[in-house]
Amino acid sequence: MKIQGQIVDIPNKRIFSGEITVVNGKISAIEEVSHNMQQFILPGFVDAHIHIESSMLVPSEFARIAVKHGTIATVSDPHEIANVLGIEGVEFMINNGKQTPFKFNFGAPSCVPATTFESAGAVIDSEGIKTLMANPDICYLAEMMNYPGVLFDDDEVLKKIAWAKHYNKPIDGHAPGLRGDDLTKYINAGITTDHECFTYEEGLEKLKKGMKVLIREGSAAKNFDALIDLLPEHYENMMFCSDDKHPDDLLLGHINQLCVRAIAKGFDVFQILQMACVNPVKHYNLSVGLLQVNDVADFIVVEDLIHFKTLKTVINGAVVFENGQSLIPHTEFEILNNFNTTKKQVSDFRIASSSKKIRVIEALEGQLVTNELIEDAWIKDGNLISNTEKDILKMTVVNRYNDDEPSLAFIKNFGLKSGAIASSVGHDSHNIIAVGVNDEAICKAVNLIIENKGGICAVSETDSQIVSLPVAGIMSDQDAKTIGEAYGKLDKIAKQLGSTLNAPYMTLSFMALLVIPSLKLSDKGLFDGNTFKFTPLEV
Repeated sequence: MKIQGQIVDIPNKRIFSGEITVVNGKISAIEEVSHNMQQFILPGFVDAHIHIESSMLVPSEFARIAVKHGTIATVSDPHEIANVLGIEGVEFMINNGKQTPFKFNFGAPSCVPATTFESAGAVIDSEGIKTLMANPDICYLAEMMNYPGVLFDDDEVLKKIAWAKHYNKPIDGHAPGLRGDDLTKYINAGITTDHECFTYEEGLEKLKKGMKVLIREGSAAKNFDALIDLLPEHYENMMFCSDDKHPDDLLLGHINQLCVRAIAKGFDVFQILQMACVNPVKHYNLSVGLLQVNDVADFIVVEDLIHFKTLKTVINGAVVFENGQSLIPHTEFEILNNFNTTKKQVSDFRIASSSKKIRVIEALEGQLVTNELIEDAWIKDGNLISNTEKDILKMTVVNRYNDDEPSLAFIKNFGLKSGAIASSVGHDSHNIIAVGVNDEAICKAVNLIIENKGGICAVSETDSQIVSLPVAGIMSDQDAKTIGEAYGKLDKIAKQLGSTLNAPYMTLSFMALLVIPSLKLSDKGLFDGNTFKFTPLEV
């Protein structure tokens, strides 16, 4: 195969008219040739940190869409499925990903369960990490969310880190807001990256102390605007990632969108592309070509360096996207799940109380962090209820792995005026999480998830809609277009019910994420992420 265009030479910061020759899947020659082709040839985009499961697609389906946007590889943490199915779930992701030419690079999930303060479906201890690290298909130790465990020298945490060092594999971080001496200790443990920075100052400190900082722009957490001004001075130690990308958003774009935004801000194209294409490959030592002679032929052809519209995607010398069509075929796969709870009663969601004040979770648009509010209690017939006028709604997390009583709390900023929404995508343990205006709607939504053994749903007084997620209760068995469109419709219904959030289901999924401050809800109770302790609902 020979292909001509304007070749983007990132290391030497130049663009020249040339021709690339591909033989047996490798680049055998790159020559300067005069021609009239105005298309640009450059290395493919790499998402430096993503949970494929959050796209609600299995890896083989994710790949079919990602190549449309010029993505050729991901650094993928299978943490979500691991919390449901353990090592079996990790192996499912690896094996399904191998059915495509796309370059998935999976890590060993370091925190399964993420904490001891919630019910998960599996445990991966240090011996499990040892097993995974010995696997050549595992590229790194995935995000060490248990930063308190690092700071307090937890034996199991340190053993997991030690096994990553033993196999000479990078260790990813996850330490939102960590600064000062605590940050220094965290880095000195061997942790090399962080994708959780949400202020410029935090990102700058982490960079100065030797960390690689990832600019994250996902469906819920959006840190591009806060961090992008670090690029000119620190691009050599930065990367782009999405972390979590819902299916409707993935249909629209991926890492290419961040390049478009960075170009629009006037940043240098070579620095942007080093972050988007080169740095992840070098940091994680990925088997991904970088448009050099003798490299594996992994590259993309784009219309221009402003909008980055992908014309062609090539992986391992094979064209996988061209003329607007993904050439990766649909793959059959097995369905695994772990869903054992039974249907609930409306009375399970009542909270008897005479309290004047309650703690309320404040959800924040575009953030995983929350605030803790103290608000007036709203009581009817001796029970705490939602107050739609103040947008303080009842919330529940229900253990999906065993029959236990639902955990209950209140949350602000979801905006629902009627009905309820629910999901079995609830980071990190993927229990059922729901928000609604009354107990009846919440119960109806939770039971709809239970009946389907996983999914996301919306219910009103007259209707109910669900997108089933039979694969581990977090992924679909459908193709990307089908699930993306179905999710988009459900997102629209949630907003018709009153939700004011840009991505209500993605935001909902993080309201049980205990390792991100401040106030969250697990299936075991209301949790203070600052003190790492349970806290009472009533004040």
